[in-house]
Amino acid sequence: MAGAATGKVYDEARIRAEYADLTRLLIARGLQITTMESATSGQIASLITDTEGASAVLKGAYVTYCNEAKVKNGVPAEVIATHTVYSLQTAEAMATACRRSYQANIGIGVTGTMGNVDPANAAASEPGNVYFAICLSGDATQAGEKVHSFHVQIAPQPTRLMYKLAVAKEVRDRLVDLLG
Repeated sequence: MAGAATGKVYDEARIRAEYADLTRLLIARGLQITTMESATSGQIASLITDTEGASAVLKGAYVTYCNEAKVKNGVPAEVIATHTVYSLQTAEAMATACRRSYQANIGIGVTGTMGNVDPANAAASEPGNVYFAICLSGDATQAGEKVHSFHVQIAPQPTRLMYKLAVAKEVRDRLVDLLG
């Protein structure tokens, strides 16, 4: 599923407040979440844990900034080799791997390029292109597992933090929609 975020204005205080609401929603529903983050380098997990009681919902998280870390934590090397690290398929593998590893109800995988080309993956890297996936399962098993994939184009942001917060906002909005 594709979506455009170009031209959106992101507000840090609002994003933080919306994540507090998300964390409280997860607590109320008894849902557990985990992330495997590359482009956002743990920002989503950090936003979740900014709210008291988050230990009831965040099972753990991976920051997998390099390809080797993704593979070490369950992303098949063939997925990256075939589709590149910047792809829906890699985001899907990240979301699935972390959800299964922590046996959480929700796994989030995020990969992409922020403000500059990645010198280690220059051919596949396009600034502002971000891919993420949300893997949902009603229980800790693989039964009923469903992966939802998204691509967004993030407009240039004034700081690295704002790029990460912009992506976190896009992820949170899609997750809330999926949770209904």
